[in-house]
Amino acid sequence: MISAGDFRNGTTFEMDGNVMQIIDFQHVKPGKGAAFVRAKVRNVINGGVIERTFNPNEKFENAFVERKEMQYLYSDGDLYYFMDNESYEQIPINKSVLDDNFQFVKENMECKVLSYKGSVFGVEPPLFVDLKAISTEPAVRGDTTGNVLKACTMETGAIVKVPLFIEEGEMLRIDTRTGEYMERSKL
Repeated sequence: MISAGDFRNGTTFEMDGNVMQIIDFQHVKPGKGAAFVRAKVRNVINGGVIERTFNPNEKFENAFVERKEMQYLYSDGDLYYFMDNESYEQIPINKSVLDDNFQFVKENMECKVLSYKGSVFGVEPPLFVDLKAISTEPAVRGDTTGNVLKACTMETGAIVKVPLFIEEGEMLRIDTRTGEYMERSKL
């Protein structure tokens, strides 16, 4: 059990039958009245964020979210197969569980599979991935005012905005959280 007075960023707990994670919290002691905890919490299953105030003495059940390192193998229709690196067991995960940032993951990449009580609810790709640029728009000569970007299709099919000097066949480092081009890769 965890009390609201012990909340810290990243703490996971059960509330109203849902698994919640603390994003931000603040202990408030007003001049009059009792102290309280103001917190921004995220439902880890569906991603919804709410702000709520808690009595510091409220108690909640701890929730252990398992983050397991797994290798992405392949996709078959709406199922994506991951392999447990320890037991070599293959686990199918439905496409509806995957976020938009999964478009940057290619076969044989390591990802973190998130589960609660054996039920998978999310997949975290690596923060940065190195992908090959398959096709880019040609750069327009003289269009160099400011920070001009062009569309580039990566080997996974994802489209990323890149600077004009990037050419087809180059390896690029992409931030999977934002989908932005970071730099040319050394691979």
